[in-house]
Amino acid sequence: MDLRPTKRLGQNFVIDGGTVRRIVRAASLAPDDVVIEVGPGLGSLTLALLPEAAHVIAVEIDPVLAGQLPLTVAEHAPELAGRLTVVAADALRVPPEELRAAGRAPTALVANLPYNVAVPVVLRLLEVLPSLRTGLVMVQAEVADRLAATPGSKVYGVPSVKAAWYAEVRRAGPVGRTVFWPAPNVDSGLVSLTRREPPATSASREEVFAVIDAAFAQRRKTLRAALAGWAGSAALAEEALRGAGVSPAARGEQLTIEEFARIAENRKA
Repeated sequence: MDLRPTKRLGQNFVIDGGTVRRIVRAASLAPDDVVIEVGPGLGSLTLALLPEAAHVIAVEIDPVLAGQLPLTVAEHAPELAGRLTVVAADALRVPPEELRAAGRAPTALVANLPYNVAVPVVLRLLEVLPSLRTGLVMVQAEVADRLAATPGSKVYGVPSVKAAWYAEVRRAGPVGRTVFWPAPNVDSGLVSLTRREPPATSASREEVFAVIDAAFAQRRKTLRAALAGWAGSAALAEEALRGAGVSPAARGEQLTIEEFARIAENRKA
């Protein structure tokens, strides 16, 4: 196979068997899990997942790699080939109904995610696949920090809060550069996700996410100022904040997902 990894697709393939085994161990899969793997690449992680799960749905945007993956599995683990479904598609656009195997939706996300789309892929799959209960993803170290950040942290921002709407998120360990081909110029990290119920609120997810986007669009501003455009004026923003029990002088990086939900609830139509 004539393969040239492209930066455009964020292609850095895991070539270290120890790292692959570590990912599978950390994922703590059950025998009846249906795994979705985004960006399977050369198939090293796919081959390690197949014996551990009922089925693996591999979503690959690169048509050459998507075509090669079933051949790789047939060569190295022919007895497990029936557990693999390859979907040649963009994970950010593929309809969720195409992400099923034998009528079952995915229950676990396990992937070495393409770095350039890691956050949008995680958030989209958590949104469109309510069947997902757990996740273990490898991402750029900086992205891992942001996804798992808690209020008050320097790197707490939009990805942290939106991920917290869907899941409990934590760092699950560092990954060095030498386990990849080609080796990236940044370190990586593992992130564990466990589905949680979203905050109890009368506001919709879209309404809550609009508050989050507005709050972090101008990080240095107080929420009274940052949410003025969202609320209609600074005075209306202050009213919504006080109704939610949040200080108008606070900043977005201090708030939990529950507080953002309360602010969205208190917006005056």
